[in-house]
Amino acid sequence: MNRRMIVASFSTEEDILGVTQAAHADGLKVVDVYTPYAVHGLDTAMGMKRSRLAWVCFAAGMVGAILKLWFEFWTAGVDWPVNVGGKPWNSLPAYVPVTFEVMVLSAGLVTVFVFLVISKLKPGKSPVLLAEGITNDTFVLAIEEEDATFDPVRVRKLFERFNVRSISERYGEEVS
Repeated sequence: MNRRMIVASFSTEEDILGVTQAAHADGLKVVDVYTPYAVHGLDTAMGMKRSRLAWVCFAAGMVGAILKLWFEFWTAGVDWPVNVGGKPWNSLPAYVPVTFEVMVLSAGLVTVFVFLVISKLKPGKSPVLLAEGITNDTFVLAIEEEDATFDPVRVRKLFERFNVRSISERYGEEVS
């Protein structure tokens, strides 16, 4: 299938937020929105669901902490019990600082790795820039044609209500 997209660039944050909300409300498929900085409320305007990355971070931290506690109890109490100053072998307060650090480390590393895999970011990947100035001062919205009811004229009129800078059509490009 030939992939057809309409790419529009805007000057202000308010315009990109408004046109994204209008396009989503109109039933258009918003492929992505590119901004030079984070725009508050853009994820809601695009109709995106909440990220599950926070749950991945929580689970990775808990697994790291539990494995670290098990390892410390096993080494100090089972594998190599050493009586140091009458301290019990299974002294939980002594394990807390290191367990916390391992929890933070495992949560951070796993979260970054999962984010890179989900985002398909890898070393050496060349960027796909849909418009000039996209990383400096331009806000870009990419809309994809989903079915035969897609009307480019209607989409252009929608864009013109929000002070569009430029509109272009693309065919067969991969955007990710």
